[in-house]
Amino acid sequence: MAAAGGFLAALPALAFGQVPETISPEPADESPAAIALTRKMFEHITAPVRINGEGPYRFMVDTGANVSCVSQTLARTLELPAGPRIEVNTIVGRRARESVLIDKLEIATRTRKRVSAPVLPMSGFDIDGVLGVDWLKGQRLVMGFAGQMLEITRSRDDGARKGRVVVPARRKSGQLTMVDADLNGRKISAMIDSGSQFSIGNRALRRIIEQTDRTANALAQKVTLMSIAGESIGGDQLYLPFIRIGGLNLGNVPVVFTDMPVFKLWDLHDTPTIMLGIDLLTQFETVALDFGRSSVRFDIADA
Repeated sequence: MAAAGGFLAALPALAFGQVPETISPEPADESPAAIALTRKMFEHITAPVRINGEGPYRFMVDTGANVSCVSQTLARTLELPAGPRIEVNTIVGRRARESVLIDKLEIATRTRKRVSAPVLPMSGFDIDGVLGVDWLKGQRLVMGFAGQMLEITRSRDDGARKGRVVVPARRKSGQLTMVDADLNGRKISAMIDSGSQFSIGNRALRRIIEQTDRTANALAQKVTLMSIAGESIGGDQLYLPFIRIGGLNLGNVPVVFTDMPVFKLWDLHDTPTIMLGIDLLTQFETVALDFGRSSVRFDIADA
């Protein structure tokens, strides 16, 4: 999608805020589930979801969102009853959003009842909703890009094998942040954001690049990040010559740098941080997030 001065990057970055304490959805069903994934190259991945017995509908799998959401179109089509207004943090900051009440939300064999979900525009994104990490408390999400399958299972130790790297993480605000990572020998934090088309870095991470390469800013390309909430924010795209995440050594990684308020929300604004987007994640055979064991697994294809 062309735009003046660069290109549009599809970045959901939508439900990073806290749901009010008065909303207590029923815990997710812990039945193992295997779901066929669909995706467009370097864009979002989606899974089929049924709402109140209707569907299936296309929901984007977004590990960067801590709350599942529905589109305005789907909320109107299903005539979902209105819920309370919910404070939602997006790429431009906190906003109060309308919500709807869902009697039953199903993904394969897994079911949640009495779900309160924020409503967002999502126009132009060809999706009906978003699945956030509120589904995954203590669970394990396996994104099998090679086999186009998504699995949600109980937390477990997968065991070691050739081509597999497991990186320790810590849990914060519902997300998993990998702690064994560095750029040019400087420790950084890394997160998995399957809802972002591109990898995103904060200002603290950019400063490391500027300190080692004074020509970096001259090579920056201006871009505009568009969210499914209908908001936009500007950024600069640069390439990281080298980054290490656990036992993975990645080179020439494209990253969009911008001062999203969510970095401050997560208390990561002063910590060099990268959010790994779908453009990088799909280079792996499998990426698994284990919220029970606080770890992230990468499987590297033989090729």
